[in-house]
Amino acid sequence: MSSEKIILGIDPGTTIMGYGIISSQGSKMTLVSHGVLKLEKYADHALKLKKIFEKVILLIDSYHPDELAIEAPFYGKNVQSMLKLGRAQGVAISAALSREIPYTEYAPRRIKQAITGNGAASKEQVAKMIQTLLSLNEMPEYLDATDGLAAAVCHSFSFGKSTQVGFTSWKAYIAKNPSKKIG
Repeated sequence: MSSEKIILGIDPGTTIMGYGIISSQGSKMTLVSHGVLKLEKYADHALKLKKIFEKVILLIDSYHPDELAIEAPFYGKNVQSMLKLGRAQGVAISAALSREIPYTEYAPRRIKQAITGNGAASKEQVAKMIQTLLSLNEMPEYLDATDGLAAAVCHSFSFGKSTQVGFTSWKAYIAKNPSKKIG
C-alpha cells in the first residue's frame, strides 16, 4: 500500500493567488483545504510578494505538506505581467524551500491536460473536473482555488513520472546548478 502524501498546489498571482491542499494515497485523493489570497488591495508589488511568502509559510506550517506543485508562468503578450507573475511564483517556491519542501513546476497546458485530457481546456472545465475528482459538493467561489487544486492533483497523477526536478533546499539547487553560484 502506498503512503499518504500531502500536496500543496499553488496558482501564483499578484492579484489573487489560489491554493489547494490534497491528501493523496495511491489513486485516492481527498480535499484537505483550498482558498485564495486576495492581493488587489495592496498597491505596492513588494508588499504583495511579502504577503504571498507569509501565506505560503502559514499553509506549510499549518498543513505540513510533503511537496509543493506550482503552476509555471505562461508566456503572454504583456512582459511586465509575466515578470510579476514569475516573481510571485519565485516567492512561493522560496517559502517552500525555506521549509525544505520539494517543489515541482508544471506548465498550465500540462495541468489542463492531466485534469481534463485537453491542454486547451477553460478554467471552468478544469474546475468542473476538480469538483468531480475530489467529490466536492459545491464549486469553490474562486477559480484560482480550483487552479491550485488542479496543480496538486496533476502532481498526484504524476508521481514517479515527473520530468521536472524539484529541490529540497537552496543547497540542493546550487549543487545541481554549479554555474549559478553567487560569489
